[in-house]
Amino acid sequence: MVRLPGRPETRPLRPHGPPRAPLGPRQEGTGADEGRRGVVRRSLAGQVFLLQVVIVLLLVVSAVVAQFLQVRHDINREARNRSVAVAQSFANAPGTAAALRLPDPTAVLQPKAEAARKATGVDFIVVMNTDGIRYTHPKPDRIGKKFVGTIGPALAGGTVVEEVNGTIGPLVQAVVPVKDASGKVVGLVSTGITLAHVGGAADRQLPLLIAAAAAALALATGGTALVSRRLLRQTHGLGPSEMTRMYEHHDAVLHAVREGVLIVGGDGRLLLANDEAHRLLDLPEDAEQRHVRELGLDEETATLLDSGRVATDEVHLVKDRLLAVNQRPTDLRGGPAGSVTTLRDSTELRALSGRAEVARERLNMLYDAGVGIGTSLDVTRTAGELAQLAVPRFADFATVDLFDAVLNGEEPKPGTALRRAACSGIEEDAPLYPVGERIRFVATSPQARSLTTGQSVVEPVLGEAPGWRAQDLERTGQVVAYGIHSLITVPLRAGNLVLGLANFWRSKKPQPFDAEELELAEELVARAAVSIDNARRYTREHSMAVTLQRSLLPRSLPEQGALEIAYRYLPAQAGVGGDWFDVLPLSGARVALVVGDVVGHGLHAAATMGRLRTAVHNFSSLDLPPDELLGLLDELVGRIDQDETPSDGAAAVTGATCLYAVYDPVSRRCTVARAGHPPPVLVRPDGTVEFPEVPAGPPLGLGGLPFETADLELAEGSRLVLYTDGLVEDRDRDIDDGLALLSEALGRAAGASPEETCRAVLDVLPDRPGDDVALLVARTHVLGPDRVAEWQVPPEPAAVSRIRASVIRQLTDWGLEEQSFTTELILSELVTNAIRYGRAPIGVRLLRDRTLICEVSDRSTTSPHLRYAASTDEGGRGLFLVAQLADRWGTRYTPNGKIIWAEQPLP
Repeated sequence: MVRLPGRPETRPLRPHGPPRAPLGPRQEGTGADEGRRGVVRRSLAGQVFLLQVVIVLLLVVSAVVAQFLQVRHDINREARNRSVAVAQSFANAPGTAAALRLPDPTAVLQPKAEAARKATGVDFIVVMNTDGIRYTHPKPDRIGKKFVGTIGPALAGGTVVEEVNGTIGPLVQAVVPVKDASGKVVGLVSTGITLAHVGGAADRQLPLLIAAAAAALALATGGTALVSRRLLRQTHGLGPSEMTRMYEHHDAVLHAVREGVLIVGGDGRLLLANDEAHRLLDLPEDAEQRHVRELGLDEETATLLDSGRVATDEVHLVKDRLLAVNQRPTDLRGGPAGSVTTLRDSTELRALSGRAEVARERLNMLYDAGVGIGTSLDVTRTAGELAQLAVPRFADFATVDLFDAVLNGEEPKPGTALRRAACSGIEEDAPLYPVGERIRFVATSPQARSLTTGQSVVEPVLGEAPGWRAQDLERTGQVVAYGIHSLITVPLRAGNLVLGLANFWRSKKPQPFDAEELELAEELVARAAVSIDNARRYTREHSMAVTLQRSLLPRSLPEQGALEIAYRYLPAQAGVGGDWFDVLPLSGARVALVVGDVVGHGLHAAATMGRLRTAVHNFSSLDLPPDELLGLLDELVGRIDQDETPSDGAAAVTGATCLYAVYDPVSRRCTVARAGHPPPVLVRPDGTVEFPEVPAGPPLGLGGLPFETADLELAEGSRLVLYTDGLVEDRDRDIDDGLALLSEALGRAAGASPEETCRAVLDVLPDRPGDDVALLVARTHVLGPDRVAEWQVPPEPAAVSRIRASVIRQLTDWGLEEQSFTTELILSELVTNAIRYGRAPIGVRLLRDRTLICEVSDRSTTSPHLRYAASTDEGGRGLFLVAQLADRWGTRYTPNGKIIWAEQPLP
């Protein structure tokens, strides 16, 4: 409790400023509560004044009432005594008893009774017989009537006194017996007197009494007002409830709060110290009223208390405690000189702040793990992110070991053989297993136990862990000698799968890992395990998609002599897309180049790409122009979109792009059409790079619009570069910037081979592009006049023999005499059919490329069909003969008609 040594030497603390409302929560109540609050709001001085006035008033009223009651009592007693005395005197008067025996007692007694009544001042004297019949009465008309009152006790010889309300008002009447000489009751006498006749003197004294009371009340009120005014100044208008609550809070602050409070006077003497201050400063019991330098405090603290200067959270070492000291003067608003000081023990607070800092760092690490682990869908990179996060914030070294199946995207199989996927440490020369090494843990090692049980294992002292040292005596000895002394190994669990282990090693910090750090390690590993499992699943799906896509892409390019071709295909980092390319040999030594891109990624895009590539193969076999082929592809993609709706679980294709080019080495012309695809790039033999104007058709699948072609004349040695948009466009680069970079790369590769050109172009790409990239570089060759022979055939049968002769001479010039007989038969049949069924002009062309190609053209659009001729048919066997003699044959339509061609292998 507070020690107040001497009332005269201390002054109560007074609040400065206007009176404040009582402390505590504000509550709403009923009307009764409002009345009570009204009393509470009245000041203590007002209540004392009111109480004293009420007391004085009560005393005055009590005195008046007592006087009044006393007068009433005296009046009653006076009335009783007078009525009894008059009644007994009249009853015992000579002749009263004798008069009662007369025949007419009234005549004798009435005059006597009236004379006695007037002489004694009573209101009536009534004489009656034993039956209560009146013989006398002040009012003669009532004589002879029965007396109203109690007469029984008087008949028995007693005296009756009673108070009644008569016709003349409240009165006291007495009834006494009249006895004869023998003592027999022969009659009764009753006398009565009203109280008003008795109390006249008392009533005259009452106003004097009230005046005296009023004077006393005025004097008492004045004195009380003087006292109340002084009390009002002393209490600052506070009420009793407020003063009580102030004391309660004062007591709570001083004794219940965990802060020490000191009040020091202007002379440096300690005026007040609460219990907490006594405890914190170890003050003596009689500390109050002693100078602060006499309390056994250290010099720094005593100087601060004696100076009274302002201090804010100054830390002082007192004994074995760290105290935070705050000090303020008390005379800022006219208060007494001195200072008030608060003390707070910050020893435990500092320890708690240290633990809070550890907890905050733990939360920060877990947050960083959620943000920094799993930024990619690469298993090895995710494992490395876990190891890098743990060092040096949690461990000095961290390693992650995974099953080989996990690294390949497969589900792990039970076993103790793992491969080190990541390693991070504060030093690079630690004797731990390096990254990439396959480790088979012995059964006694903590890693093997963790894999078997699925539980984390802590080895606080590695030097005393024989199970761990049995793994590799030489290496574990090096680890201990290096200074690594403690280990936590945690299994990487994803559901029911154990993907591997995470190991945390400590060397710099001397304390071993404890239980709290084990929990943190498990939380870190649990977050990383989810990311590693996601990366594993993605790796599996990505590998499947890449395998599917590569199986659908050309494994090797077909043999042809028109173009020298090099290609590259790079799958996207985020997922396999639908990019593809193709090289398709056509009739007449021509070659078709195709590059396409299906919108989207994943297995569905790869499968759709395969379908489109197959369709292009089929359509190209019809020798269709590029614009017509793209029109058929557009219809096919539209049908695929209609067939594959979200209801069957497949994502819609939502379109594709394609570029189709046909190069003719004889005419050196390249016909190009594109459907929403980036334009090709042409590199001239002199190194000039240009983007030919090729009409941009709509992407495949939109339908409704035709496609247009562009004819390019390519000099021999020109390079035609076809690509998909992943080469020139990504999230961080606009397509115009990508085309500019591509043009620069091709310009630097002037005169290079297609293979070198591919390498130069891919140098502008990042290592892991965000989208698929398909690149096709084709350098043109020309089929010169020395390898081409042409003739015009007149539309007459006789011309067939002349053409045969000319062809045989040309074959002889080319050194192909062995092909003469077969070629002669094929041309004879084809020319005969053209003369018979076609329209002039008719032409024959012979090409010597990788094969010997015979072509017969006419203006008819009717195509012959291969069939079995009946035994009775005269014709129909010629085309069958051509199909048997040639390796390939077919029909190609041109804007002016058709060409029937046949190929023979060269010897």
